[in-house]
Amino acid sequence: MYNQIDSNKRHTWALVIIFVIIICAIGWFISYAYDDGYLSLAIAAVFSLAMALFGYYGGDKVALLTSGAQAIPKTDSPYLYNMTENLCITAGLPLPKIYLINDAAINAFATGRDPKHASIAVTTGALQKLEKAELEGVIAHELSHVKNYDIRLMMIVIVLVGIIALLADWFLRFRLLGRKSDNDQGGQIGAIIMIIGLILLILSPLIAQLIKLAISRRREYLADASGSLLTRYPEGLARALEKINQDSKILDHANNATAHLYIANPFKGSRKFLSGLFSTHPPIEDRISKLRAMA
Repeated sequence: MYNQIDSNKRHTWALVIIFVIIICAIGWFISYAYDDGYLSLAIAAVFSLAMALFGYYGGDKVALLTSGAQAIPKTDSPYLYNMTENLCITAGLPLPKIYLINDAAINAFATGRDPKHASIAVTTGALQKLEKAELEGVIAHELSHVKNYDIRLMMIVIVLVGIIALLADWFLRFRLLGRKSDNDQGGQIGAIIMIIGLILLILSPLIAQLIKLAISRRREYLADASGSLLTRYPEGLARALEKINQDSKILDHANNATAHLYIANPFKGSRKFLSGLFSTHPPIEDRISKLRAMA
């Protein structure tokens, strides 16, 4: 587990470095095409560093905002608070901020940059449809993501993936609407830049998915196992996953950028073929069988 924590920390910084390199490359191409004295490169470098810092310190707020999660005081849900507090004491973790998502689907996620700045969001459907042991299994799974520092890696991906796709689109529009420079040499350089922009625009969604797939499925298996050790009852999480799999409700605020945060794919049962093809979650049936093999 400690090796996994160290690995997650290294992967976080590797993603940030890759992100900065990609954005600087876009800036360099624009500077080269428009002969602006590398002004675009400097702007891209500053912008990429600023967004990387924003992803590190504010990515959790983006995830909570886009999911429709609302912070709740202990008086609003003492049952959820007490359960989380007990599990945190067992795990040796500080109590995370508790959020509620007003949605009938059964799901939950954790986010934040470290255990001291962590948040857990649970849907109202999970509170209403899961029994105590099942909900404990779900909360323990999310607390395992917190303890393993999965939350930092998963959280920063939200911002980085979105910015890469957005800048690729800006790059193409900039070339389409922009004025050619005097040293374009018959439009040859402009054609090259246009091709690069088109390639970036086409590949950016795939790049985004590949970055999200860096959040290995093994992390879900590890969180399942760690959560079960925390509750000492793997059957509780296994039954919760069964109910999630059988539930026909799809999260209203689910989107591709944050789907990898949830305990189960929020698009399950939908007709989104690509979301299943590139899913960062292992098959629920496989997770259930592994949990029951632990009993």
